[in-house]
Amino acid sequence: MLIADAMTSATESKTPRRPESLDDEAFAARVLAGDVRAAARLMRFIDDRNPRAMPILKRLHPHAGRAHIIGLTGNPGAGKSTLGAALVAYWRAQGKRVGVVAVDPSSPFSGGAILGDRIRMAEHAVDDGVFIRSVATRGHMGGLSRSANDIVLVLDAMGYDPILVETVGVGQDEIDVIKVAETTAVVVVPGLGDEIQAIKAGLLEIADVFVVNKADRDGALRAEKDLRMLQSLGATPTWEVPIVRTVATAREGIGDLVAALEAHRAQLTTDAKASLERARMRARHVLESLVRDRMSAAFEAALAGDAVTLDAVATRERDPWTEADRLFEIVRRGDGKA
Repeated sequence: MLIADAMTSATESKTPRRPESLDDEAFAARVLAGDVRAAARLMRFIDDRNPRAMPILKRLHPHAGRAHIIGLTGNPGAGKSTLGAALVAYWRAQGKRVGVVAVDPSSPFSGGAILGDRIRMAEHAVDDGVFIRSVATRGHMGGLSRSANDIVLVLDAMGYDPILVETVGVGQDEIDVIKVAETTAVVVVPGLGDEIQAIKAGLLEIADVFVVNKADRDGALRAEKDLRMLQSLGATPTWEVPIVRTVATAREGIGDLVAALEAHRAQLTTDAKASLERARMRARHVLESLVRDRMSAAFEAALAGDAVTLDAVATRERDPWTEADRLFEIVRRGDGKA
């Protein structure tokens, strides 16, 4: 028993301190050094909106901005997760360290998610060169989790490049991924003419690369023609959006897709104006998200336990517009007083 106790003590003395016990500077240093345990803990802080995350993220921010951030989006059932797994395998064969942020829909009851993307990427789960983080949308619209941008920053600062951001299956107006990614690939499948029509008002405008996945099915050529036709109806672009055919389950066309993604990034480096516009869009998205989260938290605090206001509006003794103005003033002043 004494020997076992001594061995345990010796082991514990060599074990690095738990990340949460470190000060902010040491915590950030651990993340920058590639400590997966520290990064995972920080991502948990981010997803839980733990105030501990903010000072650490501030220290990581200057070290990010180097990775190629790629958004993978499209309608449900297009095979995004299988395609994402194939992309990761291709990049790993090239020796690249890959980060993946996979967003799954959350339960409207529990707020949790099945995290199916992690299951479908199980082949990469034990690869030290791949960091997969699955997050739930938690009610956030637009195909992304509200935590996605901060998690991408962590992976970027750690040196993962490229970073793949796979959205939950989206509709035509859920296009937040463009506010996070440098390059956005929109995935469609053949045989669904209505789907092609459905994306033209939203996803069509954000695509930097179109992917016709499951291209071994009948209708692949028709899907490609439909996309070309829809592109011709729009304004003349500075970047001609390529259409790549893939069969993700057979790992076919993945090299062509990677080449298209890399070509788009190269085009951005030569077009300073377009690159700056995208950077500004991402910066605006980050600032807008942070301000909105703070305003939302302040509103919830102002209304917390205020059954009188809720009852008054519910029974129509007061109107919601007047009460909204009053609550806004409380939030604006920040004193919590009605």
